Amino acid sequence: MVRTQIQLEEEQYKKIKELANQQQVSIASVIRRAVDQLLVTRKPGRASLYKEALKSAGKYSAGQPDIATEHDTYLDEAYQ
Repeated sequence: MVRTQIQLEEEQYKKIKELANQQQVSIASVIRRAVDQLLVTRKPGRASLYKEALKSAGKYSAGQPDIATEHDTYLDEAYQ
C-alpha cells in the first residue's frame, strides 16, 4: 500500500467516520472502497471516447472507392 494524505471537508469527515463506525472498519478502509467503486463505475471522458473512435477510422475497406459520397446509392441497391 501507498501512504497518502488527503484533506476532507468537515462534513465529509463526519459522515465517513460515522459510516466507518457503523461498519466497524477504519476510515481509510471506507475511503479505499469508495475509490475502488469510483474507478469501476466511472464513465470515460470525451477525449478518451474520441481516441477510441479514431482507432477505427480508415481501418476497414468497403471495396468501393466512392462509398463516402455514394453510400445512399449503395444502400438503395442493397435493399431493393
